[in-house]
Formats: sequence, C-alpha cells, structure tokens
Amino acid sequence: MDFLKRPPIPEDAVQYQLFLVHPDPSDAEAHERVLQQILQNILAEIAPLLMQYIWQHQPFNLRYHPEKGDVPAHLGGVTQFGDNVEDEWFIVYLLKHITQTFSDVAAVVYDNDGQFLLIEAAEHLPKWLDPDSSENRVFLFRGELHILPNRTRSGEVGWPRNSVPAVGQALEVLHSHSGSCLAKQPIRSALARRLDGYPDKIQQNFHRAHCYVPAGIAVVLSRRPDLIAPAVSAFYLRDPVDLQACRTFRKFPPDTRVLTSLKFTRCLYAQLQQQSFVPDRRSGFTLPARSHPQYRAHELGMKLAHGFEILCSKSGQSSSEKEASVSSNPLWRGFLDSLRKNGYFKVGKSFFSCYSFSSPDIQNPGQEVMNVLEDASYSLEELKNQEAHLPPEDSDAWLDISPQELERLLEERGGRGVSDGTRKTPQPDEELQEEEAGYSLIAVTKGMKNFINATSSHEGAEIPRSCLAEPFSFDPDAVTSALDRLLGSNDDELDSDDFEDDDDEKGNDVNDDEEVQNGESQEQTGAEALDNLRKYMDEMDQELQSTNIGKSFTQNNRVSLHRCSDASKSSSSATRSELVEDEIQPLDVDLNLVSNLLESLASQAGLAGPASNLLQSLGIHIPPDADQS
Repeated sequence: MDFLKRPPIPEDAVQYQLFLVHPDPSDAEAHERVLQQILQNILAEIAPLLMQYIWQHQPFNLRYHPEKGDVPAHLGGVTQFGDNVEDEWFIVYLLKHITQTFSDVAAVVYDNDGQFLLIEAAEHLPKWLDPDSSENRVFLFRGELHILPNRTRSGEVGWPRNSVPAVGQALEVLHSHSGSCLAKQPIRSALARRLDGYPDKIQQNFHRAHCYVPAGIAVVLSRRPDLIAPAVSAFYLRDPVDLQACRTFRKFPPDTRVLTSLKFTRCLYAQLQQQSFVPDRRSGFTLPARSHPQYRAHELGMKLAHGFEILCSKSGQSSSEKEASVSSNPLWRGFLDSLRKNGYFKVGKSFFSCYSFSSPDIQNPGQEVMNVLEDASYSLEELKNQEAHLPPEDSDAWLDISPQELERLLEERGGRGVSDGTRKTPQPDEELQEEEAGYSLIAVTKGMKNFINATSSHEGAEIPRSCLAEPFSFDPDAVTSALDRLLGSNDDELDSDDFEDDDDEKGNDVNDDEEVQNGESQEQTGAEALDNLRKYMDEMDQELQSTNIGKSFTQNNRVSLHRCSDASKSSSSATRSELVEDEIQPLDVDLNLVSNLLESLASQAGLAGPASNLLQSLGIHIPPDADQS
C-alpha cells in the first residue's frame, strides 16, 4: 500500500497536508491556481499569530505539491520542532483555524507515531480504530476532527476496517457525508482539552529574563526576536570546533555588554539555564561571584553571546543574495495583496523572509543575524540609558515542580479527574477523603480482579474503564452451577479432555483391564475424573508440605480455627490422609494479593515499576510508605 512507501518522518518532526475537499480533477492548471490563491490567503490569515511566535527549530511552512500517485495536488509542509512539543500542537491549532476559516479545505497531520491526534483520545476510540485502520480516515475539517466510519454492511458510509481508502475517495466521502464522519463528542473534547488556551497560550509559553549581552545582540533581538532560537540551539548543541570561534569574539565583543530584557520560550530558557558552562579565559567574558544579585543575568548573557558568535562564524551568504531571494519569490506579490485586503500590510517583508513559506527552514540564521546587524544603527550610550526602564523579569519557579504538581499534570494528561478542562482546588477534608478512597484495600483487590477478568489478547490487556465506578455484584447460583458442571456432580460427562489421566505409565489407579486392546482408553465419567483429580491434588499437597512454599502465603484464620475444632472432635482412628487434609488450610486470596502488591511497591523505593504502573492505570493511588524503618 502507498502509506507503507511513505518516507519516514524524524522523531522530532510533524508533517501536514491541506487538500481541497471537492477539487475539479479535469483541469489540473485551474486546481493549481486555486491552491496557490488559497496559500496566499492562508499566509495573510495566520500572519498575526505567527509574528508573535518563536519556533524551536523550524517554522510552520506551506508550499504547493503537485499530484503524485493516488495523492492529489495539495499544500503541505514538514516542521521539525526539536525539544519543544508545543510547536507541534500549535501547528495543530493553526490547521484547525485554517480549516474553520476556509471551509473547502481539509487537513491531515501526523508524525512518526502516525495519527497522534487519536492518541489524545485513546480511551474513547471505537474498537475497530487502530494504527492500521486509521490510514486516510482522520481529517481536520471545518474546525473539527472527522473520522471516516467503519462500514460493516453494504450501503453504509465508510470503508471496511481492513481496507485503506485512497485520499481522493476519502475526501469525496468527507464532502458528501460530513455529518456521518464527524468524530464522537468525547473524542473531539479530548482534542479540545489539549488545545485549550490557544491563541492566548502563546504568550503564556514565553519567559522574559534580564541578560547582559553585547550591544549588537540586543539590537538584533529587538528587531528579530525569533533569532534567539537558533542562537540557543547553537550553544546547546556546541562542539569543540564551534567553540574555537568563541576565543576572540570578533562579532560581539564582551566590552559592549548592556543589560536588556529578552523574550525566550520556556523551552529555550530551560535549555540555556540548565547547562553549566565556563567561558574560555581568552574570550574576555568574566562572571561575578555566584552570590552577586545579577549573576544569573551575566551567565545567561554569556551563554547567549556564545550562541550568536557560533552562528555568525558559520554564515556565508551575502546580503544581496538574501534580498534577491525574497523579492523574486512568486508568492511575494500575492502575499502583499492578501495583506492589504486583510489590513495586515504592516507585517511586510520581514515576516515573509522570516517564515520562508517556500522552503522549510531559515537557510542561514547566522547570515540573518549579520543582515539585521548591518541594517541597524544604534548608540551604546542610549542602550545603557534604557537599562533603568526595563520591565520586570518573570519568575522561573515553573522550572521546579513538586511531586503533587507532577501528579496533577499526569492526571490531566491521562484524562482522569478533569471533566471541563479546569480543576478545582480541593479542601483539606476533601484531600483526606480522596486519599483514603484512593488506596482502599477493598478497591485494590476489586480493581485487580476486574483487571484480570477484563478482555486481553496478544496485543495486550485492556484496562477496565470503570473498574471502580461499578458496584460489585455476585451471583452465587451461577457460581454453583458452573462448579457443578466443572466437577460433574450430576454425573454429566465432561466436555474437556483436561482430566484425562496422563499418568498411566506410573500405574496410578488405572486398571489394565480398563484399557482397550487398540490403545484407546475409555472415557471417564465425571465421578471418576473427580476422584482422580482429588488424588492428584493430595499427592501435590503432600509433596509441597516438605517445602517452605506454604510459609510465603497467608492462611485464612477463621477457616483454620474451624478446622482445628473439627479435628479435636474427630476420632483417633482417622487416617493419615485425613490429618493431612486438616493441616492444609485455605489461603486468604485477597490478603495475599494486597501483601504481594505492597511488597512490590516497597521494593520500587518510590520509583516507577510494574505494581505502581498497574495500580495507577486502574485509578488506584497508594500513598508513600511513611515507615522509614
């Protein structure tokens, strides 16, 4: 199939495609003109959102792709988001916004995990939908998630589970039966929770910090804040060869340092802040004592200066070549016309150059820095005068997360405890009740039993979705009837061959005259099978009594006392087998289960492990062991 021939996507990249849901296949040139016009309109529509965004590695980009095989002509692109997964979800928001604004466009988005939108709603997906059956079935259309249904009978909308529709066929069904293809509400709600907060979330992911940087860097970032990302990446991914350019600092001398306020994304700030680095003594960068109130500003500026110096040492393209590449782009004039119509003309050439929609990334960020620096004129004295009027920097307390906050985030990501996207702060009494209910021993045993009885296959076990919400029910008549059928108390012959005697070679209670001359043994009645089973179990009990295996299990005390009282009343002529039977006491299954789970949790020493992961997936929370002994 075609999707198996698709080139692999890097682990830190997302790929997206925009299709016309009802194209005219007879006129390829007209189709291309329509897509090019839509591209210009899309650029003008999302320009205000992208101008305020800082990408980790590559920006959102679109370009025209002609028809190839079964894939019709479309607009598409690939973005590497590096370590900042929020870039990927911002692209999903952009695609939803685009499909809502342009109702004749449908979007497809996937990464190396495939249809990652479905992962967010994994608990609500129908049974038939899996990575193999979701190919060419998942679209963003008119601002909502659509899933082409599974067809079980002829005449229904959709395709059978084991077939993959062509993209053109899928778009036709999406256009003509959009209501039947709309994803169920729980699935759409799960996706909406993940995108909750956009576009305001863009500003929430920024972090402003004071930094002592060379004056040239302060000027460049005041005009192109997005260039901070390649500079941080250059420092973060530096090697000894890169650091050779930082011995002299020809582009950004340290004696021109000024204090300025810079805007990072939280991911970029964390990458810069968490790395330990000592500058070369020949570089001219000196840091104050760690106790100095502005030590962090000096350290951040020093690291950032190294990143910019590394970038510029790798630049090679001239300014005239860069200017020509923008002016000669065929999309440029159409983009300007779209900006005028939408009232965003002030965005201009810098936006088009920055986001380079005809190519997937900035070709040479070091040269971009040099171009901005050459066009800028600044006064060092004026920059120093601005130090007294800087806005306050943001707190970086978000870098430190408590175990309780981590647990809350994991619950929100797992979809538990959050119904409307908000979480109420519990009161102390409510926290105590939730904690007691979370690790009730009855809940532990009941959850484990439900898990064991749940559906499983070679693909794995399914976690019961409401294992703690449904009341426990027990039908004694049904259990008794099942045991009667199993043990054959009604003289019914067993349907299974599980109790056929496999120990004939040992001569265990099987007479030679009961065997047929041709080697076929007669079928045993239910009573005979039960008698053989009891003898077999007695032999196992006698063999295990000579070992210490029984000491590892907890016996049922109530049954044990009852058996002891019965044994005292029995006659002294009881046989050895009867005494052994009295000594063998039934196990307390629930107590053994809980004891083994707690021992497993204790051996994990607070770390992740099989016991904690299983209980967590069942919604059972065990508090940490307070007994340090």
